[in-house]
Formats: sequence, structure tokens, C-alpha cells
Amino acid sequence: MSVNKLYFLYLCVALLFSCSKKEQKTITVKNTLNIERVFETVELTKEFLKVDSLSNLGVKDKDSGELLVSQLIDNNQDGLYDILIFQPKVAPNSEKTYHIVPVLETDKREPLAYCFSRFVPERTDDYTWENNKVAFRVFGPTAQKMIEDSVPGGTLSSGVDAWLKRVDYPIINKWYEKTTSGKGSYHEDDGEGLDNFHVGISRGIGGIAVKKDSTYYVSKNFSSWKTLSTGPIRTSFYLKYEDWDANGQVIRESRIVSLDYGSNLTKFDISLRGTETVVAGITLHEKDGTITNNKENHWVSYWQPHGDSELGTAIVSSGAYFVDSYEYSTEETDLSHAFTNLKVSNHKVEYYAGFGWKKSGQFETKASWENYLNQFSLKVKNPLIVRTN
Repeated sequence: MSVNKLYFLYLCVALLFSCSKKEQKTITVKNTLNIERVFETVELTKEFLKVDSLSNLGVKDKDSGELLVSQLIDNNQDGLYDILIFQPKVAPNSEKTYHIVPVLETDKREPLAYCFSRFVPERTDDYTWENNKVAFRVFGPTAQKMIEDSVPGGTLSSGVDAWLKRVDYPIINKWYEKTTSGKGSYHEDDGEGLDNFHVGISRGIGGIAVKKDSTYYVSKNFSSWKTLSTGPIRTSFYLKYEDWDANGQVIRESRIVSLDYGSNLTKFDISLRGTETVVAGITLHEKDGTITNNKENHWVSYWQPHGDSELGTAIVSSGAYFVDSYEYSTEETDLSHAFTNLKVSNHKVEYYAGFGWKKSGQFETKASWENYLNQFSLKVKNPLIVRTN
């Protein structure tokens, strides 16, 4: 073989190797805590990965060679993916390496059909969301107008409702179908759980209010919506509210709500104008439970008897927004709450809110629920560190 042919062959191999290296990015995920990290979502942008597009990219475990479940999300709905997300499993005080690789549709792992949300026109106009642990809903403009027009069956509330599920598979469509078809009711437990959580005009689990003097002002129902993503790792959606009044202050509000696989807490990313502080509340129902304020870890919890079981509800924030937490008690129906006082920074406030139902088998005691909240807060304070190699 001539020298020229040998050189050409070497050049081709080198180019192929170079292209392969460019296609395969490598990242390291570091856990600085003395606990295993699972069910935490890592977000990767194309800027971070230094790629032109996230399309057809996936995540592979370097050690096992396993292609992980991942998800691409277009947050701003411009037709281009903004983030690639996945959930690593990292041992205490250690790190794991992953390859970002091109994947074909035939290579992808069968997704977990757990993180789901949708608008529900067949039940007036709820917006409902769930994962493998919990489910929630909020109420829309048709339900509001029915109340304002004295039409039976409406709901006027910007509180957040909880659906107490005790199975790890999706139940939203099934529960609505059995109720609207007349074959059953989601207010009755057929073995999967039920909706027996009363919201009324309360804040439910994580609804907000603006406090002026001794009065709490709240919005009406959401006015418009947009679904952003539906699993397998995250479901997220956008809600807009009509401007509302807080004792002469005009409050402008919209929010992105998201729920990740494996989490009992929904994230609320709220855009607000017209106020420098806001409170997020959890209803105290019959006031027969126990409130725990953990100001060091930025959470407030309410553990209460609930039907034939017990229920823990909570709000978790971060030091960037948390001011304090406190109890507000009144004899007025649905207005007693455990509140978290939050500061609005750059017209934005973030927090997590959710629940743990004893009957689901996830939390047997108040102590186990509060241990979950402490670990959740610890992870918020110490996010996984991701670097490119």
C-alpha cells in the first residue's frame, strides 16, 4: 500500500473518531450530600451542552451502558426544545458519569406513563395533573361563571385541590370517566383512592393570597391555560389569571406549574406584579391537626386526621423567597390556614406544595412525612452539581 493510501486511510479513521467524539457529550453529576439522590430531575440546555439542537438526544449511563428514560421539553412553545431532562441515581457523596448520545425512536426506552396533565372540559373546566404519587386540580372560568350566574355545579376558588390516590398508575381520565358516565364517583374509594379533600374558598394546598393589614385578598379562577409537557418525567402547564384587586392594588398573575416523577410536591413558578410579598397557604379544615413550622428548612406542614386515615400537607420554599411561616385561625369557614410568607423577587416567586396520604402507604406517621420534607428541603438547598467533561 502506498504512503498516500495509508495517509488517506488514517485521515478517514481520525475523522470518524472525531465525529463520534463530537456527537457524544459527557457529563458528570455530583452529589455533595450524605444521602442517595433519586427522583431528582436534571435539566440540560443546548447552551450548556454546546449543541445546536437537543432533538434526538438521549442519556446513557457510562458504567452500565443503559439508555435512561429522558424527556425533551419546549418551555416557551416556539417549536424548539429548550431542555433535556432525566433523573440520575447518585450514591451519597459521590458522582456519576453519563453520555449524551444521539438516539433513534427505536432505541428509546418505553416511557413511564405517569406524569400527566390536561384540561377537563367534560367536568366544567378543571385543569388536573398527576404523577405516580399524587394528583391535583384547579378550577377554570366556566366554573366561576356558573357561580356568578347562580347556575348549580360551579366552583369559585383559586385554591388547589388534592386528589388522594393510592396507586402508582394514572387515574385522572379513569376517575372523570366513571363520574361523568354515571358509573361511579371519584368521591368514593374503589381501591384507587378518592377526592374527599375539601377546598371551598380556602387556599387548599398552595394557593396564594395578598395580605393587606389583617385581610387576605385572592384571585378568582384561572382564565386561560396551556399544556407545556406531559411526561414521562415531568408534566407542566401555564395558567393565566385575570387581574385582581388587593385593597386598591392591581395584581397581575400567571404561573407555570410542574410535577416531576417520584415527587409528592408540585412546583409553582409564579409571575406577579403589584405586590412585593405574597402568602401561600394550606387549609386547616377542622383545625384538629398539628402545624409544624420549620423556618430553618423553609417549610410549614399540617398533619391532620382525614376520613379513616391521616394526611400531611406542606409548602416548601427556599431562602431566596422564604420570609416566615405562621398560623392564621378564624371562625370563618375555610379561612383558617398555615401560611408561608414569601417575598417577590424580580416579579417572581417559587415554592413547592403537596401532600402525603397515610392510606397510600407512602407515609405511616407525621415523623416520616416531616423527614421527607427535611430531605426535600436539603436537596433544594444543595442541588446536584452537573458539569461537562
